[in-house]
Amino acid sequence: MKKVGILLSVMILIGAISAFCQDNFVIYSDKNAPENRFIPSGWMGDYGDLKFNDQSQESPFSGATCIKITYTAKRSGSNGWAGIYWQSASNNWGNKKTGFDLTGFNKLSFLARGKKGGEIITLVKVGGIQTTGDGEPVAFADTVNKEYGPIRLSKEWEEYDINLAGKDLSYVNGGFCMVFNADQAGGEQVIYIDDIKFSSDPMLGEEEASANFPFYVYADLSSLDNHFIPSGWMPATASQDLKLKTNWQDNPFSGDSCMKVEYKNNSGTRWAGIYWQNPANNWGSVPDAGIDLRGAVKLTFWARGAEGGEVINEFKVGGISSGEYIDSDSVSVGPLRLTKDWKKYEIDLRGKDLSYIIGGFCWATNIDVNNPEGIIFYLDEIRYENE
Repeated sequence: MKKVGILLSVMILIGAISAFCQDNFVIYSDKNAPENRFIPSGWMGDYGDLKFNDQSQESPFSGATCIKITYTAKRSGSNGWAGIYWQSASNNWGNKKTGFDLTGFNKLSFLARGKKGGEIITLVKVGGIQTTGDGEPVAFADTVNKEYGPIRLSKEWEEYDINLAGKDLSYVNGGFCMVFNADQAGGEQVIYIDDIKFSSDPMLGEEEASANFPFYVYADLSSLDNHFIPSGWMPATASQDLKLKTNWQDNPFSGDSCMKVEYKNNSGTRWAGIYWQNPANNWGSVPDAGIDLRGAVKLTFWARGAEGGEVINEFKVGGISSGEYIDSDSVSVGPLRLTKDWKKYEIDLRGKDLSYIIGGFCWATNIDVNNPEGIIFYLDEIRYENE
């Protein structure tokens, strides 16, 4: 019996090793394919807005099936977004050590198409399961956190690649993640995914960390150039006091939309503000999330008040400083008194360390310097510039 047990253990070990001695490490090829790894169990946000079918026979790219995802964008959980994580074990948010060592692979690729064309995947990701919802480190964290997107799909199958060269893939629990945003989707959309896999490309080098300028925080709601997410509402009572509409189409400065902010002191806290963060709700707890914006000399934005005379105490770049992975610098302007007409404002970034920015833009104000009944103001064309 001992010999049988030893033999069985050796066979299991050989099988585990052989999984990493192959050209590809597959997440999905066909429904119930024996080589598939990771489980699409980590549903997030407005998960009631998602319909998932991993055995669709509607013109797969290869094989007999593909994945069909319908996103209704109905905001069923009032989050405005929804996503799915493919995890190494069902619903493993970092509490179980089931991740894979994918050292040796340097690329994740997948095929995607939209039912009509124009559908938007806001974000795809490898890794990133590193902290709890409260920002505390998980017991078994992914060693990688690499994001890619947004992606505007066509009606035809196209391949997309996430460059993982130089990344630590020694422990991967969140093998693949896909996120949709209700504002960007603009209504129900249907997408198809096929042939998700890790591979090794000997010609692939590490990506340059530098940003391309102008680097937008907000251009138009539908723009794929937008970066950072207005998720950092302050203080804890801000949801009682603020309304943010990111697709306001009445008199934008440029394009087809701007942002409308309504502030009333309903909670009695007497102040409020919003941080645009990368990723959402990152107060410094997410490693490798900062964007390298070295080369930018200023951040410019356009603003106006509904009545004129509205006071914003501070507009800021950076400044998130409470976590382990914080902004590399902080710079602000203010207070600023807005006019009723659009006016351009600027934050001088010369001489600042912009090598790691998670708080891409921020504003804050209080009721004491404004109309006690509250204020309404508008923002548009928020961008980093290098000249």
